[in-house]
Amino acid sequence: MKATFGLLALAGSLAHAHYTIPRVSSGGASSSSDWQHVRRTENYQHNGPVTDVRSSAMTCYELQPGTPAPETLPVSAGGTLTFQINPNIYHPGPVNVYMAKAPGSAADFDGKGNVWFKIYSDKPTITSQSITFPSDGAGSIDVKIPSCIADGEYLVRFEQIGLHSASGTNGAQLYISCAQVKVSGGSGSYSPNLMSFPGAYSPNDPGLLINIYWPIPTQYISPGGAALQC
Repeated sequence: MKATFGLLALAGSLAHAHYTIPRVSSGGASSSSDWQHVRRTENYQHNGPVTDVRSSAMTCYELQPGTPAPETLPVSAGGTLTFQINPNIYHPGPVNVYMAKAPGSAADFDGKGNVWFKIYSDKPTITSQSITFPSDGAGSIDVKIPSCIADGEYLVRFEQIGLHSASGTNGAQLYISCAQVKVSGGSGSYSPNLMSFPGAYSPNDPGLLINIYWPIPTQYISPGGAALQC
């Protein structure tokens, strides 16, 4: 009985250490419930991460691929998109955010192929004693929507990478979700570097295979390259 209780307690602790990204808001419009504008992810009950960056889960980590979110959130180019974390970002690591323009509606778009471009990537603070990321402990993350993108509907792929176990191959933990948005007010002058998920990352990328504890890294290179600059 004690052993069983201990295993249950450990399972509860691990689940609490993980997280999902079930809501978004922008410009006064927000999700009133989980998974209203965000596609329900495979980890919606257990909160676990993606660890194989070559898997199909890297696209949007959908519970049922091809099933859209009920609604698409209206957003303004140049505005801010806020992602809500449930319960909060517990593991140290970077946040990367990507967008992919749908050929029609975001609800009908699967996000496959070389269609993604990065719009946001945070950077850590590195000292001789530690490496710390700005998202540590965050319950929400604000991301600016580039003003130079074209109007239309998009998938927005949020990704936080937990690096606490990243010293071995496939040790990095990726927490992913995709929101559906409809952009207005963009200039359309952008020229993005497009990539695919899976495909953009390798298990041996220096931003995924790294010991952040010892020796303390002197630099950190986030996977996926630089974010779009307007």
